[in-house]
Amino acid sequence: MNQSSTGLSENVAGTLSYVLGWITGLVFLLVEKNSSFVRFHAMQSLITFGLLFIAGLVVNFLPGIGPLLGALLGILTLILWILLMLKAWSGQRYKLPWIGDEAEKQVGRMTPP
Repeated sequence: MNQSSTGLSENVAGTLSYVLGWITGLVFLLVEKNSSFVRFHAMQSLITFGLLFIAGLVVNFLPGIGPLLGALLGILTLILWILLMLKAWSGQRYKLPWIGDEAEKQVGRMTPP
């Protein structure tokens, strides 16, 4: 793995993009200037955990079934969090269905030619 513009190796910076969900995704997206690997993982974190955060807020307002859906959403979030950190740590550019493609597209738009 190469070193990113943050001074960290790409796999460490990519992993850290997921640590606090969409928050660290946003931070690494703003800070990283060179590594498309880190920027991809940061964008994927921002989209994935941003959507899960919003879904969690919506689910909390559902009467009756809200707590069950919230628990399932929490389990899904934990599984994705661990999976994505492990994939970034191992140096893989692992793409979630739809979200990974969207993250790649958005990072491509942000990268100057």
